[in-house]
Amino acid sequence: MAAFKGEDEVVELCRDLIRIDTTNAGDNAGPGERVAAEYVAGKLAEVGLEPRILESDDKRASVIARIEGEDSGRGGLLLHGHLDVVPFDAADWTHHPLSGEVADGCVWGRGAVDMKDMDAMILAVVRQRLSEGRRPPRDVVLAFTADEEAGGAYGAQWLAERHPELFEGCTEAVGEVGGFSVTVDEARRLYLIEAAEKGIAWMRLTAAGRAGHGSMLNNENAVTEIAEAVARIGRYEWPVRLTPTVRDFFREAFEIELNADDAEAMVGKLGSLARMIGATLRNTANPTMLEAGYKANVIPQAATAHVDGRFLPGYEDEFFATIDELLGPNVRREFVYHDVAVETSFDGPLVRAMSDALLAEDPGARAVPYTLSGGTDLKAFSRLGIRGFGFAPLKLPADLDFSGMFHGVDERVPVDALRFGVRVLDRFLDAC
Repeated sequence: MAAFKGEDEVVELCRDLIRIDTTNAGDNAGPGERVAAEYVAGKLAEVGLEPRILESDDKRASVIARIEGEDSGRGGLLLHGHLDVVPFDAADWTHHPLSGEVADGCVWGRGAVDMKDMDAMILAVVRQRLSEGRRPPRDVVLAFTADEEAGGAYGAQWLAERHPELFEGCTEAVGEVGGFSVTVDEARRLYLIEAAEKGIAWMRLTAAGRAGHGSMLNNENAVTEIAEAVARIGRYEWPVRLTPTVRDFFREAFEIELNADDAEAMVGKLGSLARMIGATLRNTANPTMLEAGYKANVIPQAATAHVDGRFLPGYEDEFFATIDELLGPNVRREFVYHDVAVETSFDGPLVRAMSDALLAEDPGARAVPYTLSGGTDLKAFSRLGIRGFGFAPLKLPADLDFSGMFHGVDERVPVDALRFGVRVLDRFLDAC
């Protein structure tokens, strides 16, 4: 078998994946992931693996493969990435989001950050290691999933529920969103490793009232009821709740013991990081959609709203108790989507392996844990008892607003960062 060089391959692998349209609008009507899954499976088969493509629905495909380690008696490691991407409006972009264009030292396109970059890095490092005959210390399961951008019902959730045997023996996992650098000042280059993520509660709110003519008195107006409930939720100031991971972030990054009174002020000093870290100080609930009526002079008998709720690990009960109080007695809620919060301690051999791999390639690196305000496929895998982290290592320019490109316009990843990630992941797999 010819040897493959991961650093040389990773850019083209990333470009190829970006050019495959896997847009997921959440309605199961898009192109699906089948073509991308076949591409990934082909690249893995070239180096001797026997990947399986599993379809949860027409074209909704995921890829699973297992690499036998030197000691299969140890708990296995799951490396996972998703193949789908969020929609885009190409007119807003400098380079077409499906072009995989290389310009200004970056690979451009939808998925360059979220997360075909990591998919490419996993493929590149696995192809290099297997072509050179290097096995990892323990079994590694590779999972390239469908549907993460819509909650994973056709991807990780389906795999965990229908095919848990594919992850047999896995005790730890590495996926998105973490491992990327943030330059705080000249003395500190932090690499944020996700150790926790908020839970998700997308809710549909419904107010029932009395239909009638718009010119008449009506004290059971559903529109008024839903509007008042939405306003109460949208204006509510959630209290600061300091979780272990948030405390660890400030302890590891800045050597301070955070307290609730000064948390807001400290976050305000974080620059571009404030957007990410600020959302992890408290639960949040943002109204996102309203719908009612069909004619200006008709009072409808029902009105609905949608709210995007995110709750911190350990604070789910408090979140829903508060929401129900804010709703009032005349508005009912139901879930559009609901998933757990996850959190693990930032310690142990796997954490040391991540930190050591970063330091070997960047002596200025400082690995710190953080909480993701969104959600990933880790939620599904956590139900199998798998402890997980976000670790897609990238050394980034200090002036690149990386977090702002998740689901944003002109998504791009530096070429040098992709190559850096391959080197770090290779070292990490040696030590995992």
